Amino acid sequence: MKKLILSAAIVLGTLSMQAGNTIVSKATTQSVQTQDEYKEIDSVPAAVKTGLDNAYPGVKLEKAYVNDKKEYKIDISVRDVKSTVYTDAQGNILKK
Repeated sequence: MKKLILSAAIVLGTLSMQAGNTIVSKATTQSVQTQDEYKEIDSVPAAVKTGLDNAYPGVKLEKAYVNDKKEYKIDISVRDVKSTVYTDAQGNILKK
């Protein structure tokens, strides 16, 4: 009987010893996206048209937008494939 009580005390003691507080720390990352405000325009400069014609033969301009930095966002279609291209005022293609 003593062994039974002693065994029960040991089992209950080991169960209560493992109940401890664990600290879980989560690493959070915060990202900020800035979006330039583009305004729709009717036509683009000749340098932009020339740059697009050289980069994409047979290009058709759908819509054009410009921001304060004079960067152009142009919706184009080439052989019925639509995409968006970013250029600067000199007609250089920008990677965005």
